[in-house]
This record gives sequence, structure tokens and C-alpha cells, in this order.
Amino acid sequence: MSDKIKGLVSNILYIAFVLLFSFLIVRYVGQRTEVIGSSMVPTLEDGDQLITDKISYRFREPERFDIIVFPHQPMNEFYIKRIIGLPGETVEIEEDGTIYINGEVLPEEYGYGETTPQELTGEVVLGDDEYFVLGDNREISLDSRYAEVGNIPRSIIIGRAWLRLYPFSEFGLLTGK
Repeated sequence: MSDKIKGLVSNILYIAFVLLFSFLIVRYVGQRTEVIGSSMVPTLEDGDQLITDKISYRFREPERFDIIVFPHQPMNEFYIKRIIGLPGETVEIEEDGTIYINGEVLPEEYGYGETTPQELTGEVVLGDDEYFVLGDNREISLDSRYAEVGNIPRSIIIGRAWLRLYPFSEFGLLTGK
């Protein structure tokens, strides 16, 4: 084989390896997600660019206050919300905005604006694989309080919002606690 053909084959194999490696990273490890809207203000702003960690939930269960990414139909878009209720728990939101988990007040500092029950009436008992999520901007967030979103099954959670890439002035890890 001539040196030109060897070089061409080498370049093709290199490009194929890079494409395969990139596909595997995006498919199984992480993906870029853009925040659309203000439902997570003040934690996340419209236009923020995030990396979603798609691998850690293969080794552990989602935890309370994690910020998760999941698909929402029929618009075929991704929602970004904070986990409030865990599988098997009972969630209730009083008219005054107090959130109860299994009858005890939830100590949390993420809610912004007035938390109201919205369409939620009474207690919500989560199934063995369901999560109750709220946006941090409680006055405008479309979240588990509405039948349109409801409880989030574990099987549709894509991953945990892990790192803010942009804006650069806000670059850093996102923590749930």
C-alpha cells in the first residue's frame, strides 16, 4: 500500500473513532441542555447552557433537591425542574404555600415567589418509581402541581443538571443541596 493510501485510511479510522466516541458520550454520559423560560429563576436563567449528567443515576437514585431534566410531550421539549417528593412519599401543598412531605414541613430554600397548590388538590401519594417536581420560580412554573406534567416516572428522567457552561460569569457546578 502506498503512503497516501495508508494516510487516508488512518485519517478515516481516526475520524470514525472520534465520531463513535462523541456519539457514546452524548448518548450515555452527558448532553448539552439549554434552559428555556424562567421556571427555574433565580437558580437558572433563560438561555443558560447546561451539561446534563446522564450516567450517575445508573449507579444511584435521584435525590431530593436534585435538578433533573426530562422530556415533556406533546411539545417534544425538555423540562428542567427540582425534585421535591421521592418515591413512596406523600406530598401536600397548603394554600399558604407550605409543602408537606409525609405530613412534615419540607425545609427548603429554593422556592421563589408564592408557592400555591395550583391544580393540586389534597395529598399526592407517589408510586414506587415516581417523583414530584417543582420549578424554583413557583409562581410561573408548569410542574407536578399540574395534570399536564404530573408525577415524573423514573424511566423518563434523562439525568441531573450538573454543570452550567454559559453564561461564563455563572460557570460552575449545580448542586441540589
